[in-house]
Amino acid sequence: MSSTAPASEGFPDPVTVMRPAGAPGRFVFASPHSGREYPGGFLKRSSLPLRLLRRSEDAHVDALFAAAPAQGAPLVLARFPRAYVDVNREPDELDPAMFEPRPELAGLPTHRASAGLGVIPRIAADGRAIYSGPLPEAEIGARITACYRPYHAALAAEIETARALHGEAVLIDCHSMPSGTARGADVVLGDRFGASCSRELIADAEAAFRALGLKVARNRPYAGGRTTEHYGRPAAGVHALQVEISRGLYLDELNVEPSSGFGPLKTLISEWISALAGEGRAALAAE
Repeated sequence: MSSTAPASEGFPDPVTVMRPAGAPGRFVFASPHSGREYPGGFLKRSSLPLRLLRRSEDAHVDALFAAAPAQGAPLVLARFPRAYVDVNREPDELDPAMFEPRPELAGLPTHRASAGLGVIPRIAADGRAIYSGPLPEAEIGARITACYRPYHAALAAEIETARALHGEAVLIDCHSMPSGTARGADVVLGDRFGASCSRELIADAEAAFRALGLKVARNRPYAGGRTTEHYGRPAAGVHALQVEISRGLYLDELNVEPSSGFGPLKTLISEWISALAGEGRAALAAE
């Protein structure tokens, strides 16, 4: 069963939530960077062709984790691309130099925004500039309203539903990483160095991946972004864990298309979800 968030001006249907057929368990899965619906106006403004813009995607991660609803866990999917709006940033995490007139920001620019990787990215995955000139300041509010807020509203609603039903919620934030960036690891688990989830959750997640033959690292080079930091409040009953999958396992990174490894990896991810979320639901039901 799936649902789509209400249409927003400038970007209809920005978020899709794939829900289980029955009552949801305590797990919520999210794929914030696998969206591939590129607004026409954005493509006209961009100085890069679509094939280069798409390299910023966590391409096909939504399909890798598609088994989540069958295990009782909703899957929240951003349909807009990361190069348009990055929901794993703060809403005011911007590079003011991108806009004309320059906006007055509530907070200081972060190193990510200054590097071109803010909530409205300035550069694509290979470091090339997305735009040939400044954007109108009005783009900030338009994109935050059209994409950022609906995504986080949908995600927060699923988390709150899980917590209301079970006393706690577990968010698994699903991403992919360029091959070769994690010193040989197939998977990097990020818990903000112990701040965003229980030790038991990350240990169980790591053990389940290792049992499937995958090499796992923790927190380096990816400890978790805004989503993990914002939602991960173990003391309040919400655990958040970021999962980064090496693209070399499943993707032709140059052409952004599934490789021959996609099917086998999808099967492994499905088994991992079952081991983590399926057994967790059974344990809760037995209590």
